[in-house]
Amino acid sequence: MSKLNETDIQGFVLRGYNLPYARYVFLHFTDAKKATALIGRLLPLITTGQRWDGGKPASTVNIAFTHPGLTALELPDATLFSFPPEFQQGMRDRAEILGDTGLNAPERWDAVWQGDPVHAWVGIQAQSPEALEDAYAQIAALLTETGGVSVVGAQDAASEQLNGKPTAREHFGYTDGFGNPDYAGVERKSQPGQGKLLEDGKTWAPLATGELLLGYADEAGELPVAPVPHILASNGTFMVYRKLHQNVATFRAYLDAQTPLYGGGRDKLKAKFIGRWSDGTPLELSPDAPDQSIVLDPNRSTNFTYGVDPEGTRCPVGAHIRRVHPRDAFGFEGRLINRRRITRRGLPYGPFVSEGAPASDEEDRGVIFMALNASISRQFEFVQQQWIEYGNDAHQGNDKDMLMGNHGGRGKFVVQGDRSAGNPPFVCSGLPNFVELRGGAYFFLPSITALAMIAMGLVDPR
Repeated sequence: MSKLNETDIQGFVLRGYNLPYARYVFLHFTDAKKATALIGRLLPLITTGQRWDGGKPASTVNIAFTHPGLTALELPDATLFSFPPEFQQGMRDRAEILGDTGLNAPERWDAVWQGDPVHAWVGIQAQSPEALEDAYAQIAALLTETGGVSVVGAQDAASEQLNGKPTAREHFGYTDGFGNPDYAGVERKSQPGQGKLLEDGKTWAPLATGELLLGYADEAGELPVAPVPHILASNGTFMVYRKLHQNVATFRAYLDAQTPLYGGGRDKLKAKFIGRWSDGTPLELSPDAPDQSIVLDPNRSTNFTYGVDPEGTRCPVGAHIRRVHPRDAFGFEGRLINRRRITRRGLPYGPFVSEGAPASDEEDRGVIFMALNASISRQFEFVQQQWIEYGNDAHQGNDKDMLMGNHGGRGKFVVQGDRSAGNPPFVCSGLPNFVELRGGAYFFLPSITALAMIAMGLVDPR
């Protein structure tokens, strides 16, 4: 396909900024005219997908809206009713569908997700804390000048710093950020294993643009369900925002308790949980030890399949990365999973605790997880419901994802093994919740054209 109009697409959609500091600001609209005026004032600040020929900027700004937010902006009813039903209902009202019950239930979410709804998300990302504060001050000044909009909450997030440099590690100690898909027309540094597997079982190609962006054909050759008018939807996408609290003390205690029972050692058991060693080495390529040469090689770090390991003796069938991106594990050269891919964004939040230092589950720490997809129901919700909270597709029955599952103390995880002493089969039982949902919502991330239409009151579905 021809190259996308990157200046019309918000940069947050096309690029993983890889900026180490972020603040996600949540807005509530109290006056439609003043709120649309604010959007017009913010428009020059919005970061687009245009290439950064002069290097990364000091900060970036992007914006997205919930369905209640678009309603508060007084978009026409015909437009509001044309959005996909899952977006109209919102994440909170779909908690049962998503398995967001018990410890993850909406009544346990943070205060910002209770009461008056969040109408908009403004994402600020920056190279330094100073640049972050400068960008936030600029936006806060616009809020004061226009009025009609209140800040109902904000979430700071930041990469772990090691020797003054940001890392890709999260609080459980895993190196993150390997798996985002390639899409046709989206310019990025491509790696084998990030797109879709072709019929030869070895070659990878970009996914259809319509798996990420509205207004383009998806893997089925169809246009994803999108609001009217077409120009409002085109070059936009949907974002799932979830605040995932990590019970680091519980995770470490569980790992310590299971290690003496497992013959492969602590590091290997930890790797079996997720499918990668802590440094990011995929078990499928190096099942017995981490290998930095693989991690640092873009042609190898994501270039693997599971068809040669159907029993999961190298990477367990229920390991996290195998569940959320099964590649060819279901056969048919991976074609069954090409319409379930999502693009991930996000950063850790809260203080990091080094190995061996005391940690408390009461401290506010975890990961801000954001998923970008053209269809919330077909992509994010399917993965969450069928592959994280249920295991039948992976022949795991009712077993949930080891790390992400809502276990409630009753979970089970099977480590397939072989006859070698260092790779024995093992069963982890009595799984607690290592991760708890603390809130979130579904957002629409419009194009620059659509933002201008909203700001000028020109959204006309006829």
